[in-house]
Amino acid sequence: MSSGGYFDFARKEQEIFQLKNISQEPAFWQNQKEASLTLQRLSNLEKELASWQELQKQITDLPQLITVTESDDNQTELLTMMEQLEKRISQWELLSLLSGKYDQSSVIMNIYAGAGGTEAQDWAGMLLRMYLRFAEIKNWSVNIIDSSLGAEIGYKSVTLEIVGDYAYGYLQGEGGVHRLVRLSPFDADHARHTSFAMVQIMPELANADAQVVINDEEIRIDTYRASGKGGQKVNKTESAVRVVHLPTSITVTCQNERSQQQNKETALRILRSKLQVLAESQKEEEKKLIRGELTTAAWGNQIRSYVLHPYKMVKDHRTNLESTEPQKLLDGELNDYISSYLRYKRIKENEK
Repeated sequence: MSSGGYFDFARKEQEIFQLKNISQEPAFWQNQKEASLTLQRLSNLEKELASWQELQKQITDLPQLITVTESDDNQTELLTMMEQLEKRISQWELLSLLSGKYDQSSVIMNIYAGAGGTEAQDWAGMLLRMYLRFAEIKNWSVNIIDSSLGAEIGYKSVTLEIVGDYAYGYLQGEGGVHRLVRLSPFDADHARHTSFAMVQIMPELANADAQVVINDEEIRIDTYRASGKGGQKVNKTESAVRVVHLPTSITVTCQNERSQQQNKETALRILRSKLQVLAESQKEEEKKLIRGELTTAAWGNQIRSYVLHPYKMVKDHRTNLESTEPQKLLDGELNDYISSYLRYKRIKENEK
């Protein structure tokens, strides 16, 4: 295994040392959110290092264990250990693909229901549940920043913050159009319906505040009463905030906090991340244009189809990975599709 990229543990040990020093500074807890993220990063790095050292020890001890059990009729222990070792090596192989600029970042995810009214709004809600289950499996924390509920069920749109090490690395391939085919539970005739929802993925950049300067005259801030869940107090005051960046028309709304000031700070933080990503993506598009690679994304370009009727199948249209168990995916078991996409992405990058 390479000592570079994800496996550059000399660099990780240095980062652990630096984070420990930062956590001991007198002013460390003045920004509690930043302090919590720092401690979470430190904890994750220490766990990674311990896990990697344990894996190396198991690999080193394996020849001796094989020798000891060669004449033993009962080799169950060896087989069990080799299966566990194979699984752990596979997990580390996947992590080795997470070496992109933003792969370590947390995520801002937007889910939008497509055309189709109740059907599409329910589908957006199903996707939200899928990602919440996956985040739970990964032990990530999730904060719903803003939501617009469907007229009957589901969501017209929802924005969530997913905080966890390498969250963006894992979820980057989920951005795009998701297509659902099923018998409609909202149709009296139970006819087959096709629904679409758009998922947008953006890394939450910890250093965006320092790199992106937003002048007061460049934004418009609107306040309004929150419409989501949260009890009567939320709806009695204009705590929800909408920030519009006038030069780009980028709009960020936040209503998850009861304090208008907290909602404003969250919205501005997300706006800075969006502006930084936009600036860098424009540079990349210029490079693609020079190479003749620039294409326009269309709503019909779905990345994945989930078919629940007349047969059961889920297919990723980029990697061609298929499964006849779509419910597992909808229950948050995304690892196979994530690893398939990351390998596909690495191949495409190597072709350039």
